Amino acid sequence: MKHLHFIAIGGAAMHNLALAVASKAGYKVTGSDDEIFDPALSHLREAGLLPEEMGWHPERITPDLDAIILGMHAREDNPELVRARELGIKIYSFPEYLYEQTKDKIRIVVGGSHGKTTTTSMILYVLNRLGIEADYMVGAQIEGFERMVRLSDTAKYAVFEGDEYLTSPLDLRSKFLWYHPHVAILTGIAWDHINVFPTFPQYVDTFRKFVDSFEPDGSFIYYQGDENLKALAEGARKDITCIPYDAYEGNVPMQVFGRHNMQNLQAAMLACHCIGVAPDDFYREISTFTGASNRLEKICETENAVAYKDFAHSPSKLKATVNAVRERYPNKKLIACMELHTFSSLMADFLPQYKGCMAEADVAYVYFNPKVIEHKQLTPITADEVRAAFGTKNVEVFTSCEDLQAALRAEVRGERLEVRETALLMMSSGTFDGINVKQFAEELLHK
Repeated sequence: MKHLHFIAIGGAAMHNLALAVASKAGYKVTGSDDEIFDPALSHLREAGLLPEEMGWHPERITPDLDAIILGMHAREDNPELVRARELGIKIYSFPEYLYEQTKDKIRIVVGGSHGKTTTTSMILYVLNRLGIEADYMVGAQIEGFERMVRLSDTAKYAVFEGDEYLTSPLDLRSKFLWYHPHVAILTGIAWDHINVFPTFPQYVDTFRKFVDSFEPDGSFIYYQGDENLKALAEGARKDITCIPYDAYEGNVPMQVFGRHNMQNLQAAMLACHCIGVAPDDFYREISTFTGASNRLEKICETENAVAYKDFAHSPSKLKATVNAVRERYPNKKLIACMELHTFSSLMADFLPQYKGCMAEADVAYVYFNPKVIEHKQLTPITADEVRAAFGTKNVEVFTSCEDLQAALRAEVRGERLEVRETALLMMSSGTFDGINVKQFAEELLHK
């Protein structure tokens, strides 16, 4: 029986990995964290993996542990981590452990500044529909899949969403550098994570390192409309096969929409084709794919109004999502609402990247909580700075969630208290200060 202890078990990816490992025969899993929220809290409790009490307990780190799995939420001076290093226990980062468990499999990795989760989900959805077994790690819940991580002894393939963010407190390289893909997709490069990559060239360089990390004779699938990706392809090793793509323009009816999703779909098809899936089979199965959770997810619809929520937070994601909904509903009043929540989005130096991102909306609301900026120990920004950075007259900025909700109610219902022909789009990698977005949208759109 192998005993693995997860430091910072409550993270979205970490708790799913813990569940995946615990489901395998011959493994015992324990973990710790200083705070755990739903859905991780409920998932861990149901599996019997929820720590008895919150906090860090170095006395739980004993020589009989086979390994530590270290999450990004932990700091380098974490008491449990310090104890594990003193005892010489093997410490894996999340991506390192995924690679360790799949190093004998054919690995498909999806990277890029946007579209990673959706593209990974498309690949997994089609493989599942075709009965092709795969291990995986994906950043959202997918229809037909029990959890976001799977590890097995039987799958020939492993499909990973490849994140360029830091590996762990002990390893400041990008996560995706661990995966060494046989087949890889890069969807695009648009500056993000300014707290880790303070200049755009530094950000591009981590993607160059990713391409250098491919297994011999690997396949590199890249969006041909991105000049930085074209440069990476031109500089790739001679043994790597470079495969450009653009948006799918076929006649098969799809459930997902937006040009960015048609690009994601084409990339997913090419990755599946690299492991022997015929394009016709791919398009047939993907036609029933309705999307990954929180990625242009329809949360409410009435006779004359519709609401979506999306994880969009970076400039490129924000613009693609707003434009997709505008194209889908050209005759509806598009009310786009987004929350600045990440480190990058709340930094004054990065804000100009958002210029014009919400121009296609009829009404654009931007919200940020000054307390979040304080918690992240960032330099304060003002509503005027945010408004100027977005650069279009349709943008209104809020620092009070109550004021934001009041403005949305007024905008959707208007003076006659009737729901107008409206498309509502709520975008955030956070929670709008704990709003149940689906419930709020239903209250707004139903009389």
